[in-house]
Amino acid sequence: FYYLRPLPADVLNVDDLTLCTGTIPSWLGGSVLRMGPGLFEVGGEPLNHLFDGQALIHKFDLKDGGVTYHRRFLRSDAYVRAMTENRVVITEFGTAAFPDPCKNVFSRFFTYFKGIEVTDNCSVNIYTIGEDFYAVTESNYITKVDPDSLETLKKVDLCKYLSVNGVTAHPHTDTDGTVYNIGNCFGKNMSLAYNIVKIPPAQKDKSEPLEKSKVLVQLPSSERLKPSYIHSFGMTDNYFVFVEQPVKINLFKFLSAWAFTGATYMDCFESNYSMGTWFHLATKDPPDYLNSHRFRTSAFNIFHHINTYEDQGFIVVDLCTWKGHEFVYNYLYLANLRQEWEEVKKAAVNAPQPEVRRYVLPLDVHRVEQGKNLVSLSYTTATAVLHPDGTVWLEPEVLFSGPRLAFEFPQINYSQRSGKKYSFAYGLGLNHFIPDRIVKLNVQSKETLTWQEDECYPSEPMFVAKPGATEEEEEDEGVLLSVVVKPGAQRPAFLLILDAVDLKEIARAEVDAIVPVTLHGMYRHPRTEQNNQDTS
Repeated sequence: FYYLRPLPADVLNVDDLTLCTGTIPSWLGGSVLRMGPGLFEVGGEPLNHLFDGQALIHKFDLKDGGVTYHRRFLRSDAYVRAMTENRVVITEFGTAAFPDPCKNVFSRFFTYFKGIEVTDNCSVNIYTIGEDFYAVTESNYITKVDPDSLETLKKVDLCKYLSVNGVTAHPHTDTDGTVYNIGNCFGKNMSLAYNIVKIPPAQKDKSEPLEKSKVLVQLPSSERLKPSYIHSFGMTDNYFVFVEQPVKINLFKFLSAWAFTGATYMDCFESNYSMGTWFHLATKDPPDYLNSHRFRTSAFNIFHHINTYEDQGFIVVDLCTWKGHEFVYNYLYLANLRQEWEEVKKAAVNAPQPEVRRYVLPLDVHRVEQGKNLVSLSYTTATAVLHPDGTVWLEPEVLFSGPRLAFEFPQINYSQRSGKKYSFAYGLGLNHFIPDRIVKLNVQSKETLTWQEDECYPSEPMFVAKPGATEEEEEDEGVLLSVVVKPGAQRPAFLLILDAVDLKEIARAEVDAIVPVTLHGMYRHPRTEQNNQDTS
């Protein structure tokens, strides 16, 4: 896996003019901001998991038909201390940090006794809160950055503002800039729960929006001390949808094993073989948990929601799923991804099978006949059946499926279609976990279009709408932007610009630098800075 090899830190801070081919649309100006891991070895110590690499922020500036590439390491505590001490200092997702071996046994003992030090390695995504830009991961720390210079400005602890242990890296943003997110927390009687939080838009008095953030509504956990792993959630104009999956965080293991045996985040995950998957509903205004609506289905892993919308008394939820209860992240250790291709394929055969699924949740579940399909939408085969115990059993419609081929890292025309009925989704095609294509999925007809090129490995395709394309028939009027790695080429990476209608190449901007894998990001519009954010 070419772009997962260790690279020395001193070669990764780059400012580089690109070589452009094709013609960049005149209306396309601004910046592509991407986050991802950029350093997979410190002081000769390898980092073990894809999500462990030290955070690197990338920027492609598009202006006057040209492109300039910039990148800088995020100056997190995890990065600065690792560079200073030349070793892994803070435990990451799949790599344990141990006390300094030069310290005496008593110092080491008390270091363990103090327990976990949560990482601030914000390598997953970047989004705005008010007028500020934040690099984020899934812990309680977010990092304010300068979107022009890429300098690290401030580390922020969300626990100072909100009752959460951490939040997802995929918030939802209203048109006025209000940000919604979800994270686990301690609820009543010291049991675990999930809080949906609201952060207001930029304030007229220039005060900090985080200071006026609040918890909107709390959802219960199906297990008192074992919350489910959360990576994203759904939101419509009037509802929140939280999918509680069978991948659990063992709180006892998290607190005890970490403190005394040097466990990692990955060591604290386990699967509940019997719970299946639950869908929880809450209203936005007024915020309230709908405890009378109990939706359940068979077990699957869920990381990314595609879109969620209301239609004729139903909530339609489109998801990128992985069948079963085994945690997909078990297959993302670097040792697995760096194997020869045939070995990578052998390992992927045992992994959960990916599918894009549509679930439909009826809002009226009272005074209905048991055993009867409650879904009356004409365009879907998804079903919902009321059982005697009051639960509604859901069966999905499969929108996309291929042998060991995942449609992941989904994007839509977010500013126009988030929370509304839509037609098109754009995703990264993972072939046995290897990203080798970009896919456009028509969620109504299930037809697909694909961009693919030999020895090219794209990243999440970001949709940017063409200015003025607001009519329903123009949902896909715009471009897709993806950072592509091309091993062995004279210029081994490029920013790819595709026509979102037919996935034909419009232009590419080649970089004379090896670009490590990027995970998520956003497009920053010029001047107005009204941003299309990665919130899927």
